[in-house]
Amino acid sequence: MVEKNYDLRFSDKISTLEKDLPEMRKGVNCAELTLKSVLEILDIQNGLLNNAMIPLAGGFGGYKSQKGWQGACGAVCGGCAAIGIILGGKERMDDDLIPIAYLKAAKFASEFEKKFGSVICSQLCGYDFSDPDAFMQYQRERTWSKTCYRYVIWAIGEVHKLMNNQLKRNW
Repeated sequence: MVEKNYDLRFSDKISTLEKDLPEMRKGVNCAELTLKSVLEILDIQNGLLNNAMIPLAGGFGGYKSQKGWQGACGAVCGGCAAIGIILGGKERMDDDLIPIAYLKAAKFASEFEKKFGSVICSQLCGYDFSDPDAFMQYQRERTWSKTCYRYVIWAIGEVHKLMNNQLKRNW
């Protein structure tokens, strides 16, 4: 069996995304792009996983609770999903790994918050997607190209950093 160089694969993927993501106009979805990128590094193509991530972008699709709570950035959701996939390997993770998945996801979110000041989508991008007009303004202002793509790139790099040992062991 040929061992895959995940350090190189992550580096190449991040370099490509740094060039391509700011110019993307269609199919821009931070949650899906984060997980999809990691899946591509792992040689996994599964449209169901992509579909599961799409509604999580925009802070859980622009969700805003009656008490004002808003959802996490899609790059955070996608990064946490990637952590679970890497940790679990190619089968459902064993029950004894579930607490480790929680701890890794919490560490990931904590590092994201340290780096960017929040994990909440509306605070990061400046738009409350529970308001359809705000979403339209987000698109008109090209906020993805100015701000949000950076969260995806950072998330992929951080997943690599946090999960490097598990990558070598499980993949």
